[in-house]
Amino acid sequence: MRDQEAVSITVRDSRDDDLPTIAEIYAHHVTHGFGSFEETPPSTEELRRRRTEICAKGLPYLVASEGSVGPILGYAYASPYRTRSAYRFSIEDSIYVAPGAARRGIGRILLTALIERATALGYRQMVAVIGDSGNLGSIGLHRALGFAQVGKLPSIGFKMGRWIDGILMQRALGQGDSTSPVERQHHIHAQP
Repeated sequence: MRDQEAVSITVRDSRDDDLPTIAEIYAHHVTHGFGSFEETPPSTEELRRRRTEICAKGLPYLVASEGSVGPILGYAYASPYRTRSAYRFSIEDSIYVAPGAARRGIGRILLTALIERATALGYRQMVAVIGDSGNLGSIGLHRALGFAQVGKLPSIGFKMGRWIDGILMQRALGQGDSTSPVERQHHIHAQP
C-alpha cells in the first residue's frame, strides 16, 4: 500500500477535460448524500454550462489531484452568494471530494485555496450553505478554517424520504467589514 502522506496534492484551475470526472464526483454526492439538494445528477454538459458561467465572472473553479497529472480527488468553486448588487462582495463556496479520497485533507486543501483566491479577488465574505445538519465533516472543515455557524434552516429540503436542514456558515475574507471594499470591474456580475 502506498504511503498517502508521500503523495503531493496539486490544486489548479479546472479545465474542460476535467468535467467528466467532476460530473462523476458530483453524481455520487447527489445520489448518495445530502450535501447537494439536487436529486438527479446533472449531465456533463449542464455542469459545463455552470462552470462556464462561473469562470466568465472571474471566479475560481479548482480541482485537486495527486501530483500534477494524477487523478482528480475533488473540486471546489466560488459562486455569487446572491445576484442582487449589494451582495457583490460576498460569495458562496462549494466543495466536493471524490468518494475514495475522503478523510485525506482534500477538502481542507481545496477550501484553503478557494479562500486565498477569493480574498485576492477582493471578496469580503464567504458563505457556506451546507446541506444536512448531520454533515459533520463539512461543518467541521468550515469551522476549522474560520467559518462560524450563523444560521440553521430546519427541514428546508426533502430528499431520499427525509427532511433535511440547511446550515449557514460564514467567514470574513481579507479585511472583512472593517473597511469599505474597493470596487472592481469583475464584481459587476450582480443584477440590480
